[in-house]
Amino acid sequence: MTTLARTLGFRDLLLLVIGAVIGSGIFLVPGAILRQVDGSVGLAMLVWLVGGVVTLLGALTYGEMTAMKPQAGGIYVFIRDCFGRLAAFLYGWTLFFVIATGATATLSVAFSKYFREIVPLSDTGGKVVSLAMILVIAVINVRGTRRSADVQNVSTMIKAGAVVLMSAGLLAMGRNYHALTASLWPEKITGALLSQAGMAMIGALWAYEAWQFATFSAGEAIEPQRNYPRAFLGGILFLIALYIVANLAYIAALGPADVAATDTIAATSVSRVLSPALAKLVALAIMVSTFSAANSIQLTAPRVYYAMAADGLFFKKLSEIHPRFRTPALAIVIGAVWSAALAVSGTFQKLFTYVIFSGWIFYGLAAACVFVYRKREPHAERPYRVPGYPWTPGLFVVAAAALVVNTIYSTFFSAKSTATPLEAAVGIGIIVAGLPAYLVWSWKGKKKKVETNDEHR
Repeated sequence: MTTLARTLGFRDLLLLVIGAVIGSGIFLVPGAILRQVDGSVGLAMLVWLVGGVVTLLGALTYGEMTAMKPQAGGIYVFIRDCFGRLAAFLYGWTLFFVIATGATATLSVAFSKYFREIVPLSDTGGKVVSLAMILVIAVINVRGTRRSADVQNVSTMIKAGAVVLMSAGLLAMGRNYHALTASLWPEKITGALLSQAGMAMIGALWAYEAWQFATFSAGEAIEPQRNYPRAFLGGILFLIALYIVANLAYIAALGPADVAATDTIAATSVSRVLSPALAKLVALAIMVSTFSAANSIQLTAPRVYYAMAADGLFFKKLSEIHPRFRTPALAIVIGAVWSAALAVSGTFQKLFTYVIFSGWIFYGLAAACVFVYRKREPHAERPYRVPGYPWTPGLFVVAAAALVVNTIYSTFFSAKSTATPLEAAVGIGIIVAGLPAYLVWSWKGKKKKVETNDEHR
């Protein structure tokens, strides 16, 4: 029987965590976050710091479970073991139809958008570029996990280096340091402002998003018990430092008012402070960044579809491993096909926006699994134990719940919310739509089990 190859070492996992997270967020969302906190630099930096700390709490928690259960599927496996097949299926369902494939579609369209800044293209040409990016990544991933990891490592080092160099240049040449203190804190902190900061946290956590995907590849990791906790810790600490420095660099370059006024913060900062010609390099850096982030999704997410299929909760063919490449080839292909369909349709952006906040329901649920494992399997081998237990996982669960509740509250009651009640309802509706599908696959599985038992009698 062909199995997945354990080929991902510590460096691969570290760069996978970093590369999965750095997409287009740090190049685009700082301005929106500053607007949401009414231009307060101090609050904006606090949002980025707290978002990083919340991410770190989750990563430390997932580190224990990934070391304990180093199986393909990660979060899906944790939820299945602790809260049942239905909850796990709904996560996998949402991951396949919107979260992972929608993210890939978003990244492919962003790639083509910045490609068009370098080479003029029609709308049709832009779609061709998006599809070509998805195709190239799918081929790389089908042909081997080692091959995909090598591409991931190189592209991650390039984009992380680009952010470091850009930040250094902006900090050296920026002339708006006086504005840091002038706009540090608001005159009065109100409940409404704190709620806005909570909404801004969604943008920050979106920029930190996708570190969770690294858990999906646990079945292909070398010494996962040792390497996962170190990769999560090192990767998230690096990202927190990188993001805070980049934000300070943007403000030093433009000043808080101009940062809050733009949604293309990286290009605007480089063009104004360094050179308009270098703005083309920012476009190139974002292209590398989006390609790398999309590759990290294809390197990880299909392992969930593979695990679901092996459990009889998805198309059975997706549980097959390619005999030569030792990858879940069909799971990779079907994920790429659906991503391409979303990218071409143009409807994915709203779907992705609708469901992204609800993903935190599952992230909190997965973190709560550590309590179930500790109680149910107290004597199980745990090569790594989350530090600060039970506070570390408990705080992450509370933060995830607070994020979801604040999003729903702000959507319905905040005048400054950009979302609508319909959007929140659609996000939950996409998850609930998985219920009929679960019943069908579950019924088929029971029917097949009965038929197998009858044959053995």
